[in-house]
Amino acid sequence: MIVTRPADEATSWVEALQSRGWQTLALPLIGIGEPSDPAVRANLQRVREQWASFDALMFVSSGAVQYFFAGLPATSSADKRNTRFWAPGPGTARALKAVLARHGIAASCVDAPADDAEQFDSEHLWPVVNAQIHPGVRVLVVRGASPDADRPPQTAGSGREWLIERCREKGAQVEVCCAYERRAPQWTAAQQAQAAEARGPDSLWLFSSSEALGHLRALLPGTDWSRARAVCTHDRIASAARETGFGWVMSCRPAMEDVLRGLESLQGVPS
Repeated sequence: MIVTRPADEATSWVEALQSRGWQTLALPLIGIGEPSDPAVRANLQRVREQWASFDALMFVSSGAVQYFFAGLPATSSADKRNTRFWAPGPGTARALKAVLARHGIAASCVDAPADDAEQFDSEHLWPVVNAQIHPGVRVLVVRGASPDADRPPQTAGSGREWLIERCREKGAQVEVCCAYERRAPQWTAAQQAQAAEARGPDSLWLFSSSEALGHLRALLPGTDWSRARAVCTHDRIASAARETGFGWVMSCRPAMEDVLRGLESLQGVPS
């Protein structure tokens, strides 16, 4: 199996999959780093200094948590008012709770979809947090930026843009900041060759981003993926995999146990 998550996230997935008997290789399809745009960095610094004044902060990923809080000194919770912290899934929630503990903020201040939610995304986060929104509430959305002109567009009516619109409809003041930048990966020649070889019926890819599929198409243009298989952690990502040409695509929640259960169901599926 080929794990395409960013490099700093791939290791834990590779180790977990290997422990269950899956031959696994990490080939990250998204690189993550600090924002390159000075204006984006300046805005990030501004909101970092003011983050305690927001009523709610939404973090779109564990990377957003990592880069937003990087370098911020731990402080007491006395000046944090009643700020809530939103996470679309369990991975982001765990990252938030770990960081907030250093700031003296209880894990109970983190809101996320229930463990048995149908999916972990902004749409399933909204029922959990919508009662917190009313006119005058200030919400900060912490996300990543992409410098790629050909990145896949946001699906209309879905995702974090959809949640932002719901907040604004209820009178909230929403600001957005980019804590990190998503980039195309810098593959070595060996990685390029490994990816090119993973096109056959025994190839199985794990995708957690539709943007990753865009990078794959750019890195290996014209490749026939019709015999390869893909496991995707959201229906939107699965649609992008089908558009890329993967011959067999499965969608599941972006949780390790869900991915493992999905992989176990592959037994008996023709390759």
